Amino acid sequence: MDEASGAEVAVAEADGEPPSQVLVSAAEEEHSPAKRARLSVGGGGEQEQLESEAPRELDSAAAAELQVQVEDKAEEHTDGVEGPEEHSPKKEEEEEEPEDSSGVRPQVSLDFIQAPQMLTGSWAEFSAYPENYLKGCKWAPDGACLLTNSADNVLRVYNLPPELYSSSGDLIPEMSPVLRMAEGDTIYDYCWYPHMNSLDPDTCFLASSSRDNPVHVWDAFYGEVRASFRPYNHLDELTAAHCLCFSPDGSQLYCGFDKTVRVFHTERPGRDCEERPTIVKKQGVSGIISCLSFCPSRALYACGSYSRGAALYCCEDGSPVALLPSRHQGGLTHLMFSPDGNYLYTGGRKDPEIVCWDLREPGKVLFSLKRNVATNQRIYFDLDPSGRFLLSGGTDGLVSVLDTHCTPYGSTEELQPAHLTFQAHWDCTNGVSVHPFLPLLATSSGQRQFSWPSDSEGDSGSDTDLPAPQERREENCVCGAPDSHLSRSDCMSGQHGTFTFDHS
Repeated sequence: MDEASGAEVAVAEADGEPPSQVLVSAAEEEHSPAKRARLSVGGGGEQEQLESEAPRELDSAAAAELQVQVEDKAEEHTDGVEGPEEHSPKKEEEEEEPEDSSGVRPQVSLDFIQAPQMLTGSWAEFSAYPENYLKGCKWAPDGACLLTNSADNVLRVYNLPPELYSSSGDLIPEMSPVLRMAEGDTIYDYCWYPHMNSLDPDTCFLASSSRDNPVHVWDAFYGEVRASFRPYNHLDELTAAHCLCFSPDGSQLYCGFDKTVRVFHTERPGRDCEERPTIVKKQGVSGIISCLSFCPSRALYACGSYSRGAALYCCEDGSPVALLPSRHQGGLTHLMFSPDGNYLYTGGRKDPEIVCWDLREPGKVLFSLKRNVATNQRIYFDLDPSGRFLLSGGTDGLVSVLDTHCTPYGSTEELQPAHLTFQAHWDCTNGVSVHPFLPLLATSSGQRQFSWPSDSEGDSGSDTDLPAPQERREENCVCGAPDSHLSRSDCMSGQHGTFTFDHS
């Protein structure tokens, strides 16, 4: 990527679950000691903090100004277009809604009448390491920063660009991480603390799991390990968790293993945990537990496994509540509940559908949504705050926006087409994350590239038979159409994984 295209900012995400970075208010930095007391600190993990760029607090006034600009622009683009009635609240009511204690405004409603426009990203950060493709991205619960995971086993934290708070049409420079947290091996999963708030440093942390390492809890202000949870198998050998998820109140950390979920208490680091088998009296999910999610309205959690199974369990004792029929062609890689807790969405690898289950009638499939997943890679999907629109990446680089309100219930045989699709990347789009209250969408891209033998029948052991690196990575690029009021180039490209901010 040349320097001219590098002026367009994109944020790349790391393949493993990178540690998250939280934004710090200037007032808090001024009146708080440079070093504060940490929670109990456990085993290693290399970390690096960028001192040249201090974290910033998400300013509510700036966020309000940004929201007004977005609303004004949306009115220009949607002039004469009537959107769904339930998603057009009165402007006066939105302005009169008070901010919460964290300074965060209520989320805006999204309609996805047109494709989002790329704002910024990060490419250079992922160019130094060969094939450093990304593996997902996740907004912090308070929306102050973004966490990425990549093939170099580093978790990176990005702040919201300050140019987003400005009314000028200046170019947004390429983003750089404010924090890097390195794990010792391949990162299996990562997650934010659910009550993370930048104004309360004690809540600013995240958890990550990597191969042959304990589960680490990272400080999102300093990039240091706060605590470690050490799971051991029946041979008293350290084993790694394949997925992680905090309980809704944040008091427990659930970790997925082979036919087992282990529950650690966040205030008690170490090896003590509760073991909950996922198969009880031959009922439940077998195989490696690959994904976990908690129901927002009931004391239930869902488990998905690489053996294509999914089931619901009671939070109190881990007893099975309902076993969902086997529907997916490949092992499950991601699942999540709707905001009202009535529906569960599941997706698998090498599987072209996202299945919607009605939990009021466990085992009933309401509909299946179409996407393109042709590899074993974990492809994330996400719901907007209202629960209406589901967004998913794909191996073709497209982001599919699926309208769950316009899908006929009971249509279980045919895959429902997308409400809107747009080309987010030319390579595989593996991560999508909708901002909790601003009309922003984060995406990450990249995948492992394999060398193909040449047609030459010469020396098979010669390196000259392999295609040149640039030939194998020619599709690892990003391209986006800019907003009309911003002066940007029409195309950006990079050799490795990329991350982009998009206006919805």
